[in-house]
Amino acid sequence: MKCISESTEERIKEAAKTVFLEKGFDGTTTRDIAKAAGINSALMNYYFRSKEKLFQSIFNDMCTLMFEGMLDLVNRPISLRDKISKLMDHQFQMMMQNPNLTIFIMNELHRNPERLYATVGMAKKLPESIFHQQIEDAIAQGIITPIDSHHIMTMIIANIQFLFVSKPMTMLAQGLDEAGFNAFATRHMEYVKDMICEYLFKPELSS
Repeated sequence: MKCISESTEERIKEAAKTVFLEKGFDGTTTRDIAKAAGINSALMNYYFRSKEKLFQSIFNDMCTLMFEGMLDLVNRPISLRDKISKLMDHQFQMMMQNPNLTIFIMNELHRNPERLYATVGMAKKLPESIFHQQIEDAIAQGIITPIDSHHIMTMIIANIQFLFVSKPMTMLAQGLDEAGFNAFATRHMEYVKDMICEYLFKPELSS
């Protein structure tokens, strides 16, 4: 019975994830989720007493998926240039695998910014990270242009996420299919990497 209960609960969560990512919190009803999970509303209410409670569970999972890997990367003992590249690669892969994730997070950012801030804590943790210290050290050594680490993270996240927010328009304007868009997005990410690093890192002076 326990296995059946866990299986049903996971089915509800997977269905809720799909519907919430597509419609957002306000556009989703418990009936939508129950229908997607193939159960009745009464059974769904047995496992999750409210849409809000279920959404919080899904939201926590999505934030972990999107930001936990970034928090791990900012504290890895690797070079600054390599770290910037890997942060962009991580964001890109997250968006490729979960194309609706950006819109889901953005909707919640406007609907309930306090919850996003409390759940993720990225802004609080960044100044304590190895990444932040690397930025400060590189500025002091004259290796990079003076800049706050929050600006670098914003450039990384915004440039990758906008690719996927604008995906329908890009595909329509350029006549791309799914494979064509993926190729375009991959090329664009490499351009953005070069652009950010070209801005940040000062040319090495010849001796």
